[in-house]
Amino acid sequence: MRRAIALAARGLGHTRPNPVVGCVVLDAAGQVVGEGWHQRAGGPHAEVHALRAAGDRARGGTALVTLEPCNHTGRTGPCAQALIEAGVARVVYAVPDPNPQATGGAATLSGAGVAVTGGLLAAEAAEVNEAWLTSVRTGRPFVLWKYAATLDGRSAAADGTSRWITSPEARADVHRLRARADAVVVGSGTARQDDPHLAVRHPTHEGEPAQPLRVVVDTHATAVRPGARVLDDAAPTLVAVSHQADARHLDGLAEVVRLPAAPHGPGLDVTALLAALYARDVRSVLLEGGPRLAGAFIAAGAVDKVVGYLAPALLGAGPAALADAGITTIGQALRLGVTDVARIGPDLRMTALPQRPNHPATSQES
Repeated sequence: MRRAIALAARGLGHTRPNPVVGCVVLDAAGQVVGEGWHQRAGGPHAEVHALRAAGDRARGGTALVTLEPCNHTGRTGPCAQALIEAGVARVVYAVPDPNPQATGGAATLSGAGVAVTGGLLAAEAAEVNEAWLTSVRTGRPFVLWKYAATLDGRSAAADGTSRWITSPEARADVHRLRARADAVVVGSGTARQDDPHLAVRHPTHEGEPAQPLRVVVDTHATAVRPGARVLDDAAPTLVAVSHQADARHLDGLAEVVRLPAAPHGPGLDVTALLAALYARDVRSVLLEGGPRLAGAFIAAGAVDKVVGYLAPALLGAGPAALADAGITTIGQALRLGVTDVARIGPDLRMTALPQRPNHPATSQES
């Protein structure tokens, strides 16, 4: 199953709006005879790739799958039926499928006489598929907020300069996160100050990186102008503006989506933004900046995971990594549960999950 989980990870960033899935097929003697993973939406599922590799050797054998085999016909046929037709005697899966359109594969397999076991390494498999699982359960994209800061919490110096707070190793690691995301989101301040490119520039161990949708939240349509790096042809770009904004200068350069104002405070409605992205098959968002936009996402309860890169440096002044998030007293602090701390070059990378009741990112493994 751990091999199947590693195979599933190869699909990260390539399968939207589908989950990532890995499969290993053993013959009747317990030898590996086929492997596969879901490589792209609309293409064969992991089980089909593995069964094709196994051929007749799958008959009487075992299939280990990271997600309960699907039970519906979409752009591809039901994997439960493919396993039955291949003559597999046993199926072991890690995570039950929460998608009401696809669930029921285990019951179909059992009804056909296949021995079925669920829950093997469920937590590990759920972690790889956390974005898709969260999106199914919440009806919006999974949001990972990434930030870089000095040890005293500054995201830039007093004069606004921020290149580079963290090391080349940490910046390369960010490209790994980008390659796994369906969309990368920044605000108008970041667009105006940094003129970011937001495309993936570094290869990953999962193979050739997919390019995420580049999203700029530019309420008044003043930050993204013709010639901006985010408007090149390296990846598609969407600019979110208000209903009143004059965005004619973006015609033919980017997709423009108009959103309502935030219910509290300045800017656009975060919930509406996520709904617009979900409608475009985005299931995972990497929120990269800046402090005000991150504060708006946290105030909306829309951050599912935090990855902070902390540089061993002090500035003493300058903008903080997080601006107003609607928190006014210590009792309202959003507490985080740290899941990983790693050294990335000279920097520290801390990964944490918000500790909210029934939070999808913390409850999916229970």
